[in-house]
Amino acid sequence: MNMLQSLQVASRSLLRNRTRSLLTMLGIIIGVAAVIVTISIGAGARVSVQQQIDGLGSNLLIVVPGSVTSGGARTGFGGASTLKPADGLALAALPHVAAVSPMVTAREQVISNGNNWQTTISGVSPSYTFIRTWPLSSGTLFSDTDIAASAKVAVLGQTVVNNLFPSGGTPVGSTILIKNVPFTVVGVLSPKGQSAAGQDQDDTVLVPFTAALQRLTGQTTVSQLMVSADNPSDIALVQTEVTTQLEQSHHIVAGQPDDFNVRNLQDIANAASATATVMEYLLAGVAGVSLLVGGIGIMNIMLVSVTERTREIGLRIAVGARSVTILVQFLIEALLLSAAGGLIGIAFGALASLAVAKVSQWPLLIPPEAMLVAFAVSAVTGVFFGYYPARKAAAMNPIEALRFE
Repeated sequence: MNMLQSLQVASRSLLRNRTRSLLTMLGIIIGVAAVIVTISIGAGARVSVQQQIDGLGSNLLIVVPGSVTSGGARTGFGGASTLKPADGLALAALPHVAAVSPMVTAREQVISNGNNWQTTISGVSPSYTFIRTWPLSSGTLFSDTDIAASAKVAVLGQTVVNNLFPSGGTPVGSTILIKNVPFTVVGVLSPKGQSAAGQDQDDTVLVPFTAALQRLTGQTTVSQLMVSADNPSDIALVQTEVTTQLEQSHHIVAGQPDDFNVRNLQDIANAASATATVMEYLLAGVAGVSLLVGGIGIMNIMLVSVTERTREIGLRIAVGARSVTILVQFLIEALLLSAAGGLIGIAFGALASLAVAKVSQWPLLIPPEAMLVAFAVSAVTGVFFGYYPARKAAAMNPIEALRFE
């Protein structure tokens, strides 16, 4: 028989026992589906984490005040209160820094048009929206001139707009009161949604940081400095440059603790990505066990099939069939079982990945190469576990096979 005839004979043999063939494929189906879902979950988790980090800012580093010791008690990060706007200007001059924005935060009641709402007031520079990758939906952002003049202008987040101006319409040009200080609304931020920690990012009001310092907090130090590197590959370098610059500015000598802390959000992304990778490996191990069980199932059924068809095999050998023909026929049967199981598993895996993506709100990512690898592994599994039964069938003695009851 040629290859086509062997394929036809193998197909008819499997179709005669549809239920048994389907149950035999079940292990392969589950294993391949598990591989697809595993890869999809891992890829989706990594992309989701990276999107959340990117949503916080572009190549972002955050400088926060450090700890001080008073009366033997250490205050923890934020207690030093040594970061000043001048530090931001010095950092902006570094060669690999794209933008810097000081940040002053306060929780205040905002009043306008007979409505009031308590929200977070963020004193920032005009580069803040660039660093956060946060465009405006209407109006304009305050300028460097407004920073220099400590201008009483504000940009509202969408949640604040909804609560202060529930009737709709643009709030641009309206006046809001913050601690009884009138600020003119010059712009509205586009909706950004919740952060990774579940905080409503749209519940904010942006004002010039100079106005926040002089008119709202009365302080001379800022809560933090947001630094954007000019390239993702330069984040580690910028972190070193920022640390060195601030140590010089704050006259910190070697051996003394820094009165600030530079946080690299990419480290958080890498840690989360590593966790997702570990989970992916664990799930892949489970998928591998499923494929192994499926392969053993194929071997078991093929051995049963060889036993059931002993007389048929003996007769074919007696009339001139070569051992290699018998071997190829049974290998084709095993390959058909595993390949069909692989294709069905890919389909089920894709549907399961879609369901997981909808539930977890992760992006659906199924790399085409993953499907090809899963299918190839299922096919190889069938051939590997089907070889022994096929070899056993090909090595039969025709006389003993014809006498088999």
